[in-house]
Amino acid sequence: MALDNQDFVIFLSTIEKFVKEKLIPREEEVVKTNKIPESIISEMKNLGIFGLSIPTEYGGSNLSMLQEVKIAFELGKAAPAFRSIAGTNIGIGSQTIVMSGTEKQKEKYLPKFATGEIIGSFALTEPDAGSDAMSIQTKAEKIGNKYIINGTKRYITNAPMADVFSVMARTKPEKSSSSISCFLVDASLNGITIGEPDSKMGQRGAITSDVIFENCEVSEEALLGNKEGIGFKTAMKVLDRGRLHISAICVGLAERLLQESLNYSTHRKQFGQTISSFQLIQAMIADSQSDILAAKGLILNAALKRDKNENITLESSCAKLFSSEMLGRIADRAVQIHGGAGYMSEYPVERLYRDARLFRIYEGTSQIQQLIIARETINNFLKS
Repeated sequence: MALDNQDFVIFLSTIEKFVKEKLIPREEEVVKTNKIPESIISEMKNLGIFGLSIPTEYGGSNLSMLQEVKIAFELGKAAPAFRSIAGTNIGIGSQTIVMSGTEKQKEKYLPKFATGEIIGSFALTEPDAGSDAMSIQTKAEKIGNKYIINGTKRYITNAPMADVFSVMARTKPEKSSSSISCFLVDASLNGITIGEPDSKMGQRGAITSDVIFENCEVSEEALLGNKEGIGFKTAMKVLDRGRLHISAICVGLAERLLQESLNYSTHRKQFGQTISSFQLIQAMIADSQSDILAAKGLILNAALKRDKNENITLESSCAKLFSSEMLGRIADRAVQIHGGAGYMSEYPVERLYRDARLFRIYEGTSQIQQLIIARETINNFLKS
């Protein structure tokens, strides 16, 4: 069961305080070191952030989707790197196992995911397979009671510190969803090479890198659900859910950017008055507030539907498209409201502007969301 309302209100208030008092003050440290401080990670573990989405029988909080997005609204107000360190355990790292794992796999991994004792990582994207995920070339060849994995994964979040990878690999040659399987691969196995951390435009402290598999031998027990051919379908279900979480992070970051804009515009004076009194500045503030409330509505509606076990493929893509594009607009307005100061690294909006850009790309680009939305809308019409 999810937390009851009273306990959740207390938990939400604790997270809000943690973000404000512990995370935001250490953002610049993360920028300089490109690393989340161990003391912060330890506090996140103690608060149960790593186990938000994991069932209680495996040591997690088992938050409802509605509760999880409300927590994400708060976590999103700090630099995205803080959430990213736990994000794979909350979402794409653990949910493959929650949704499709055997009981033995759940017992082996989920309790350690929930406490943050181990970090999970989701290995789908490849050098030649991004939006076209069904074109992955990584192969898992069965020899006896083993699988031999060969291939390269790219831009894999938390790869350098991961303890286990959810690896999507082709177990049949044809290009179809049933030819892709998922393997739970311990990072300590021979045949795994982790590339150098990627140098990115923004989101310092959120580490991604290549993961190279060269004749990496795994047992049959590493096959998710002990079934071939369920990897791609599971990944799509995981992404449906994950898009709501990411959408909520976008809202949190947009609220932070609006707050920074308000702080600046209500103190900065030009022509003898604060710039917040100028109508064109007010228009940007009004548009930003409207965007945030619209995105929240989309997300909360989709979360409620998922908690009722309804299909949310359409709603989650709508939320991801609108929220990430909305965040881009607000980040741009925030820099504009700051004027020349917004282009200077001493102000948070310069960094947050760069951090925001990635949200329109990962968990499915805006263009992929448009294709999904159109497909689902047309199909729904034809069925009606």
